[in-house]
Amino acid sequence: MGIFNFISLKKDDYLCTAFISINPKMKNNKLEKSEANRRNFIKLGLLSSVSAVAGMSIMKNLAEDEEKTSSGEKIRLLTPDGKIVEVDEDHINKYPEALITPAESRKGIPNRSFVMVIDLARCKNARKCVESCQKGHQLDYHEEFMKIQLIQNNEASEPYWFPKPCFHCDEPPCVTVCPTGATFKRDDGIVLIDNTRCIGCKFCITSCPYSARIFNWSHKDKFDNKEIPYSPETQVPAAEGTVMKCDFCADLLRQGELPYCAKACPMGVIYFGDKNEDLVTNGEETVQFSKLINDRGGYRHLEYLGTKPNVYYLPAVNRQFPVERGFDHEDEIIERYENVPYVKKLEEEGKIKTK
Repeated sequence: MGIFNFISLKKDDYLCTAFISINPKMKNNKLEKSEANRRNFIKLGLLSSVSAVAGMSIMKNLAEDEEKTSSGEKIRLLTPDGKIVEVDEDHINKYPEALITPAESRKGIPNRSFVMVIDLARCKNARKCVESCQKGHQLDYHEEFMKIQLIQNNEASEPYWFPKPCFHCDEPPCVTVCPTGATFKRDDGIVLIDNTRCIGCKFCITSCPYSARIFNWSHKDKFDNKEIPYSPETQVPAAEGTVMKCDFCADLLRQGELPYCAKACPMGVIYFGDKNEDLVTNGEETVQFSKLINDRGGYRHLEYLGTKPNVYYLPAVNRQFPVERGFDHEDEIIERYENVPYVKKLEEEGKIKTK
Protein backbone atom coordinates (compact mmCIF):
# COMPACT_ATOMS: atom_id res chain seq x y z
CA MET A 1 0.00 0.00 0.00
CA GLY A 2 1.39 3.40 -0.99
CA ILE A 3 2.24 6.32 1.23
CA PHE A 4 -0.29 8.88 0.14
CA ASN A 5 -3.12 6.66 -0.99
CA PHE A 6 -5.50 7.30 1.86
CA ILE A 7 -8.44 9.66 2.28
CA SER A 8 -10.44 9.85 5.50
CA LEU A 9 -14.13 10.60 5.25
CA LYS A 10 -16.35 11.59 8.15
CA LYS A 11 -19.99 10.80 7.55
CA ASP A 12 -22.57 11.43 10.26
CA ASP A 13 -21.02 10.00 13.47
CA TYR A 14 -18.37 7.69 12.07
CA LEU A 15 -14.98 8.05 10.50
CA CYS A 16 -13.80 5.75 7.76
CA THR A 17 -10.74 5.56 5.54
CA ALA A 18 -10.92 4.99 1.81
CA PHE A 19 -7.86 3.81 -0.04
CA ILE A 20 -7.08 4.84 -3.60
CA SER A 21 -6.48 1.90 -5.93
CA ILE A 22 -5.13 2.50 -9.42
CA ASN A 23 -6.66 0.81 -12.44
CA PRO A 24 -4.24 -2.06 -13.28
CA LYS A 25 -4.77 -1.51 -16.99
CA MET A 26 -3.12 1.89 -16.78
CA LYS A 27 0.48 2.24 -17.85
CA ASN A 28 2.95 1.80 -15.01
CA ASN A 29 5.31 4.56 -16.06
CA LYS A 30 2.83 7.43 -16.41
CA LEU A 31 -0.84 8.23 -16.18
CA GLU A 32 -1.97 9.00 -19.73
CA LYS A 33 -2.71 12.64 -20.33
CA SER A 34 -6.25 12.39 -21.65
CA GLU A 35 -9.12 13.58 -19.48
CA ALA A 36 -10.88 10.25 -20.18
CA ASN A 37 -8.16 8.35 -18.39
CA ARG A 38 -8.18 10.79 -15.47
CA ARG A 39 -11.91 10.14 -15.13
CA ASN A 40 -11.23 6.39 -15.24
CA PHE A 41 -8.71 6.85 -12.44
CA ILE A 42 -11.41 8.33 -10.26
CA LYS A 43 -14.14 5.92 -11.36
CA LEU A 44 -12.22 2.68 -11.06
CA GLY A 45 -9.99 3.63 -8.16
CA LEU A 46 -11.21 6.21 -5.69
CA LEU A 47 -14.89 5.83 -6.57
CA SER A 48 -15.05 2.06 -6.13
CA SER A 49 -13.08 2.17 -2.87
CA VAL A 50 -15.21 4.89 -1.33
CA SER A 51 -18.48 3.26 -2.33
CA ALA A 52 -17.39 0.01 -0.69
CA VAL A 53 -16.48 1.72 2.58
CA ALA A 54 -18.71 4.73 2.91
CA GLY A 55 -21.89 3.76 1.07
CA MET A 56 -23.91 4.97 -1.89
CA SER A 57 -24.52 8.54 -0.66
CA ILE A 58 -20.82 9.41 -0.84
CA MET A 59 -20.55 7.54 -4.15
CA LYS A 60 -23.23 9.80 -5.56
CA ASN A 61 -21.34 12.91 -4.43
CA LEU A 62 -18.18 11.62 -6.05
CA ALA A 63 -19.95 10.96 -9.31
CA GLU A 64 -21.33 14.49 -9.33
CA ASP A 65 -17.92 15.93 -8.49
CA GLU A 66 -16.35 13.99 -11.34
CA GLU A 67 -18.42 15.87 -13.92
CA LYS A 68 -16.93 19.24 -12.95
CA THR A 69 -15.00 21.16 -15.55
CA SER A 70 -11.27 20.61 -15.27
CA SER A 71 -9.46 23.50 -13.57
CA GLY A 72 -6.09 22.61 -15.07
CA GLU A 73 -4.52 22.57 -11.60
CA LYS A 74 -2.72 19.28 -11.00
CA ILE A 75 -1.76 17.49 -7.80
CA ARG A 76 0.56 14.51 -7.43
CA LEU A 77 -0.42 11.24 -5.77
CA LEU A 78 1.61 8.15 -5.01
CA THR A 79 0.01 4.92 -6.26
CA PRO A 80 0.10 1.62 -4.33
CA ASP A 81 2.86 0.36 -6.65
CA GLY A 82 5.07 3.38 -5.96
CA LYS A 83 4.33 5.43 -9.08
CA ILE A 84 3.74 9.19 -9.14
CA VAL A 85 0.60 10.23 -11.03
CA GLU A 86 -0.91 13.64 -11.73
CA VAL A 87 -4.64 14.15 -11.24
CA ASP A 88 -6.78 17.22 -11.82
CA GLU A 89 -7.40 18.93 -8.48
CA ASP A 90 -11.13 19.13 -9.16
CA HIS A 91 -11.31 15.36 -9.45
CA ILE A 92 -10.17 14.77 -5.87
CA ASN A 93 -12.96 14.69 -3.34
CA LYS A 94 -12.82 17.34 -0.60
CA TYR A 95 -15.93 16.92 1.52
CA PRO A 96 -16.91 19.39 4.24
CA GLU A 97 -17.80 16.33 6.32
CA ALA A 98 -14.19 15.11 6.03
CA LEU A 99 -13.17 17.67 8.67
CA ILE A 100 -11.27 16.09 11.51
CA THR A 101 -12.47 17.39 14.87
CA PRO A 102 -10.08 18.23 17.73
CA ALA A 103 -10.93 14.94 19.43
CA GLU A 104 -10.41 12.90 16.27
CA SER A 105 -7.19 14.70 15.41
CA ARG A 106 -5.51 13.13 18.45
CA LYS A 107 -5.80 9.62 17.02
CA GLY A 108 -3.55 10.06 14.02
CA ILE A 109 -3.61 8.07 10.79
CA PRO A 110 -3.41 4.33 11.55
CA ASN A 111 -0.24 2.36 10.80
CA ARG A 112 1.74 5.43 9.69
CA SER A 113 4.99 6.90 10.96
CA PHE A 114 5.63 10.07 9.00
CA VAL A 115 9.10 11.40 8.25
CA MET A 116 10.62 14.29 6.29
CA VAL A 117 14.03 14.35 4.59
CA ILE A 118 15.56 17.66 3.43
CA ASP A 119 18.34 17.59 0.83
CA LEU A 120 20.53 20.61 1.63
CA ALA A 121 22.57 20.19 -1.56
CA ARG A 122 19.51 21.11 -3.63
CA CYS A 123 18.26 24.13 -1.69
CA LYS A 124 18.81 27.60 -3.18
CA ASN A 125 16.40 29.53 -0.94
CA ALA A 126 13.70 29.69 -3.59
CA ARG A 127 11.22 30.12 -0.71
CA LYS A 128 8.38 28.43 -2.58
CA CYS A 129 8.02 26.09 0.39
CA VAL A 130 7.55 29.06 2.71
CA GLU A 131 5.04 30.80 0.48
CA SER A 132 2.96 27.68 -0.18
CA CYS A 133 2.83 26.90 3.53
CA GLN A 134 1.75 30.44 4.31
CA LYS A 135 -1.04 30.30 1.75
CA GLY A 136 -2.25 26.88 2.87
CA HIS A 137 -2.35 27.85 6.55
CA GLN A 138 -3.61 31.42 6.01
CA LEU A 139 -0.47 32.93 7.52
CA ASP A 140 0.61 36.54 7.18
CA TYR A 141 3.75 37.50 5.26
CA HIS A 142 5.93 37.57 8.37
CA GLU A 143 4.51 34.35 9.84
CA GLU A 144 6.53 31.31 8.84
CA PHE A 145 6.14 27.66 9.82
CA MET A 146 9.06 26.85 7.52
CA LYS A 147 12.07 29.08 8.13
CA ILE A 148 15.06 29.26 5.76
CA GLN A 149 18.26 29.88 7.68
CA LEU A 150 21.77 30.51 6.39
CA ILE A 151 24.15 28.10 8.15
CA GLN A 152 27.95 28.15 8.16
CA ASN A 153 29.55 25.26 10.03
CA ASN A 154 32.97 26.90 10.35
CA GLU A 155 35.08 29.70 8.88
CA ALA A 156 36.76 27.40 6.37
CA SER A 157 33.49 26.24 4.77
CA GLU A 158 30.92 28.10 2.76
CA PRO A 159 27.41 28.50 4.22
CA TYR A 160 24.35 26.74 2.90
CA TRP A 161 20.59 27.25 3.01
CA PHE A 162 18.83 25.36 5.79
CA PRO A 163 15.01 24.90 5.66
CA LYS A 164 13.73 24.39 9.20
CA PRO A 165 10.17 23.21 9.98
CA CYS A 166 8.89 21.72 13.22
CA PHE A 167 10.79 18.48 13.79
CA HIS A 168 7.86 16.46 15.19
CA CYS A 169 10.12 14.81 17.74
CA ASP A 170 9.53 11.38 19.21
CA GLU A 171 10.56 12.85 22.59
CA PRO A 172 9.00 16.33 22.27
CA PRO A 173 9.73 18.65 25.21
CA CYS A 174 6.81 20.84 24.13
CA VAL A 175 4.36 18.05 24.91
CA THR A 176 5.96 17.40 28.30
CA VAL A 177 5.67 20.98 29.52
CA CYS A 178 2.19 21.81 28.22
CA PRO A 179 -0.08 22.10 31.29
CA THR A 180 -3.38 21.65 29.43
CA GLY A 181 -2.63 18.95 26.86
CA ALA A 182 -3.03 21.47 24.04
CA THR A 183 0.19 20.19 22.49
CA PHE A 184 0.06 16.47 21.83
CA LYS A 185 1.85 13.75 19.88
CA ARG A 186 -0.06 11.22 17.79
CA ASP A 187 0.69 7.59 17.02
CA ASP A 188 1.67 8.53 13.44
CA GLY A 189 4.49 10.74 14.76
CA ILE A 190 2.87 14.13 14.14
CA VAL A 191 2.87 16.74 16.93
CA LEU A 192 -0.13 19.08 16.83
CA ILE A 193 -1.64 21.95 18.82
CA ASP A 194 -5.30 22.23 19.80
CA ASN A 195 -5.90 25.95 20.24
CA THR A 196 -9.20 25.29 22.00
CA ARG A 197 -7.08 24.05 24.91
CA CYS A 198 -4.17 26.48 24.53
CA ILE A 199 -4.01 29.09 27.31
CA GLY A 200 -1.09 31.01 25.82
CA CYS A 201 1.38 30.23 28.60
CA LYS A 202 4.15 29.80 25.98
CA PHE A 203 5.85 27.01 27.93
CA CYS A 204 6.04 25.04 24.68
CA ILE A 205 7.76 27.94 22.92
CA THR A 206 10.46 28.26 25.56
CA SER A 207 11.03 24.49 25.74
CA CYS A 208 11.42 23.95 21.99
CA PRO A 209 15.15 23.89 21.12
CA TYR A 210 14.37 24.49 17.45
CA SER A 211 12.33 27.71 17.82
CA ALA A 212 9.65 26.15 15.68
CA ARG A 213 6.60 27.89 17.18
CA ILE A 214 4.94 31.26 16.72
CA PHE A 215 2.50 33.11 18.95
CA ASN A 216 -0.62 35.06 17.99
CA TRP A 217 -0.13 38.23 20.00
CA SER A 218 -3.21 40.10 18.80
CA HIS A 219 -6.59 39.59 17.19
CA LYS A 220 -6.85 39.56 13.39
CA ASP A 221 -9.91 39.70 11.19
CA LYS A 222 -9.09 36.33 9.64
CA PHE A 223 -9.60 34.71 13.06
CA ASP A 224 -13.32 35.52 12.74
CA ASN A 225 -13.76 33.31 9.66
CA LYS A 226 -16.10 30.56 10.82
CA GLU A 227 -16.89 29.17 7.35
CA ILE A 228 -14.54 26.26 8.10
CA PRO A 229 -14.85 24.65 11.54
CA TYR A 230 -11.57 24.66 13.45
CA SER A 231 -9.36 21.59 13.39
CA PRO A 232 -5.87 21.11 14.85
CA GLU A 233 -4.95 19.46 11.55
CA THR A 234 -5.46 22.72 9.64
CA GLN A 235 -5.00 25.29 12.45
CA VAL A 236 -7.62 27.41 10.68
CA PRO A 237 -9.05 29.65 11.90
CA ALA A 238 -6.32 30.59 14.36
CA ALA A 239 -7.04 32.44 17.60
CA GLU A 240 -5.53 35.32 19.54
CA GLY A 241 -3.31 34.31 22.46
CA THR A 242 -2.52 30.85 21.12
CA VAL A 243 0.46 29.06 19.59
CA MET A 244 0.89 27.74 16.03
CA LYS A 245 3.55 25.75 14.18
CA CYS A 246 4.28 23.40 11.26
CA ASP A 247 1.82 20.51 11.35
CA PHE A 248 3.18 18.30 8.53
CA CYS A 249 -0.09 19.21 6.75
CA ALA A 250 -1.97 16.36 8.41
CA ASP A 251 -5.16 17.33 6.58
CA LEU A 252 -3.44 16.90 3.21
CA LEU A 253 -2.02 13.53 4.21
CA ARG A 254 -5.55 12.29 4.80
CA GLN A 255 -6.39 13.35 1.23
CA GLY A 256 -3.41 11.52 -0.23
CA GLU A 257 -1.36 14.65 -0.88
CA LEU A 258 2.15 15.73 0.03
CA PRO A 259 2.61 18.64 2.49
CA TYR A 260 2.48 22.12 0.98
CA CYS A 261 6.23 22.63 1.26
CA ALA A 262 7.13 19.37 -0.50
CA LYS A 263 4.62 19.96 -3.31
CA ALA A 264 5.79 23.51 -3.94
CA CYS A 265 9.58 23.11 -3.92
CA PRO A 266 10.84 23.45 -7.52
CA MET A 267 14.18 21.83 -6.69
CA GLY A 268 12.86 18.63 -5.09
CA VAL A 269 14.54 19.50 -1.80
CA ILE A 270 11.88 18.05 0.50
CA TYR A 271 11.09 14.35 0.64
CA PHE A 272 8.18 13.10 2.70
CA GLY A 273 6.94 9.64 3.50
CA ASP A 274 6.31 6.80 5.90
CA LYS A 275 9.02 5.07 7.94
CA ASN A 276 6.79 2.02 8.32
CA GLU A 277 6.84 1.55 4.55
CA ASP A 278 10.44 2.78 4.33
CA LEU A 279 9.56 5.09 1.42
CA VAL A 280 9.80 8.83 0.85
CA THR A 281 9.06 10.99 -2.19
CA ASN A 282 9.66 14.57 -3.28
CA GLY A 283 6.95 14.38 -5.93
CA GLU A 284 9.44 13.55 -8.67
CA GLU A 285 11.10 10.41 -7.38
CA THR A 286 10.28 7.79 -4.77
CA VAL A 287 13.17 6.27 -2.83
CA GLN A 288 13.78 3.93 0.06
CA PHE A 289 14.07 6.02 3.20
CA SER A 290 16.64 3.88 5.01
CA LYS A 291 18.85 3.58 1.94
CA LEU A 292 18.71 7.31 1.27
CA ILE A 293 19.76 8.14 4.82
CA ASN A 294 22.48 5.49 4.85
CA ASP A 295 23.96 6.26 1.41
CA ARG A 296 23.89 10.05 1.80
CA GLY A 297 24.94 10.29 5.44
CA GLY A 298 21.60 11.63 6.66
CA TYR A 299 21.50 13.20 10.10
CA ARG A 300 19.12 14.90 12.52
CA HIS A 301 19.61 18.49 13.68
CA LEU A 302 20.88 18.81 17.26
CA GLU A 303 20.80 15.04 17.68
CA TYR A 304 22.61 15.26 21.01
CA LEU A 305 19.54 16.81 22.68
CA GLY A 306 17.78 13.47 22.63
CA THR A 307 14.51 14.78 21.18
CA LYS A 308 14.60 12.21 18.34
CA PRO A 309 13.33 14.43 15.49
CA ASN A 310 11.41 13.01 12.54
CA VAL A 311 13.10 15.42 10.15
CA TYR A 312 16.36 14.25 8.61
CA TYR A 313 18.90 16.24 6.62
CA LEU A 314 21.15 15.18 3.75
CA PRO A 315 24.46 17.08 3.98
CA ALA A 316 25.14 20.05 1.70
CA VAL A 317 27.70 18.13 -0.37
CA ASN A 318 28.13 18.75 -4.12
CA ARG A 319 25.67 21.62 -3.99
CA GLN A 320 23.68 22.37 -7.08
CA PHE A 321 23.67 26.14 -6.56
CA PRO A 322 26.08 28.74 -5.17
CA VAL A 323 24.77 30.35 -2.00
CA GLU A 324 24.45 33.78 -3.65
CA ARG A 325 21.64 32.44 -5.86
CA GLY A 326 19.48 32.55 -2.76
CA PHE A 327 19.51 36.35 -2.53
CA ASP A 328 17.20 37.02 -5.45
CA HIS A 329 14.36 38.23 -3.23
CA GLU A 330 12.76 41.43 -2.02
CA ASP A 331 14.72 43.67 0.36
CA GLU A 332 12.90 42.58 3.50
CA ILE A 333 14.07 38.99 3.02
CA ILE A 334 17.65 39.93 2.11
CA GLU A 335 18.01 42.21 5.13
CA ARG A 336 17.62 39.20 7.42
CA TYR A 337 21.10 38.07 6.43
CA GLU A 338 22.90 41.39 6.04
CA ASN A 339 24.92 41.06 9.28
CA VAL A 340 26.25 37.59 8.49
CA PRO A 341 30.04 37.85 7.93
CA TYR A 342 29.97 35.70 4.80
CA VAL A 343 27.15 37.80 3.36
CA LYS A 344 29.11 40.98 4.05
CA LYS A 345 32.03 39.44 2.16
CA LEU A 346 29.82 38.65 -0.84
CA GLU A 347 28.52 42.21 -0.80
CA GLU A 348 32.05 43.62 -0.72
CA GLU A 349 32.93 41.47 -3.71
CA GLY A 350 29.89 42.79 -5.56
CA LYS A 351 28.26 39.37 -5.87
CA ILE A 352 25.12 40.38 -4.00
CA LYS A 353 23.39 43.52 -2.77
CA THR A 354 21.60 43.60 0.57
CA LYS A 355 20.65 47.29 0.67
